[in-house]
Amino acid sequence: MEIKAIDALLNKINESATHEGNARTKQVVNRIIRDLFITIDELDVTPNEFWSALNYFGEAGQSGELGLLAAGLGFEHFLDVRLDEAEKQAGIAGGTPRTIEGPLYVAGAPESTGHARLDNGNEPGETLVMRGRVLAENGEPLRGALVEVWHANHLGNYSHFDKSQPEYNLRRSIRTDENGNYSFRSVVPIGYSVPPEGKTQQLLDLLGRHGHRPAHIHFFVSAPGYRKLTTQINIEGDPYLWDDFAFATREGLVPAVKKEEGATGKPYGIDGQFALIDFDFNLVKERNDVPTSEVERARA
Repeated sequence: MEIKAIDALLNKINESATHEGNARTKQVVNRIIRDLFITIDELDVTPNEFWSALNYFGEAGQSGELGLLAAGLGFEHFLDVRLDEAEKQAGIAGGTPRTIEGPLYVAGAPESTGHARLDNGNEPGETLVMRGRVLAENGEPLRGALVEVWHANHLGNYSHFDKSQPEYNLRRSIRTDENGNYSFRSVVPIGYSVPPEGKTQQLLDLLGRHGHRPAHIHFFVSAPGYRKLTTQINIEGDPYLWDDFAFATREGLVPAVKKEEGATGKPYGIDGQFALIDFDFNLVKERNDVPTSEVERARA
């Protein structure tokens, strides 16, 4: 079809409106529809292919995998890169790199000050201590900053979504102490894959891609007057460290994992060897001239 014929059809659709509607919604939806019409025409997408795709997204929605698809197709990382660029253009620099949230956050995790234990004491895996500070742009520690942390268990599953785990297992909220310190005890997480029989893996197979994620720990870090940080740290040595299906690994987010034992572990109630990660989070001041870093989306 000629482009003018496609545009004539789009005009006919737009002229069917019976009231003003929302200008921003119309702008975005009309652009998406036009681009899809052109894609269908240029790639000669058949009706069977179109309805197969529509059915696929319906099934992915029913199985709760649209969040995985957004990560696996690069949309979530792309939104981070755009926000990075907006901050760069505004002259914002120096904060801890952001990376994707993923679809598995759960609100309301138990809160403590200074230190928390994430596991229930019976969690398989190597004992982990992670500690550090939350700092302002000038290096000053931020007292009372909120560090929300969550990660998968030894099977790559997350509590709440995995009903076999205790409530809020491997999830906590930690307020930094008067010196901006936070720490937690847990177990070293492992990497995992998307559900092998799920809709995400079905599409990845057709694209010739894998669905593996390296071992990682999620964070929200926030403080009044500062831009909220959404990030992850990755566990060094994971075979998929730089081959993450969700494109979440970034420079500056792969801290060293040290092996410690003895006196270092006593404040955390640990006898023997454990893994230790030291990592500071650096926040930047909130600004009105850049898009917000607080993302509104459906969460558990």
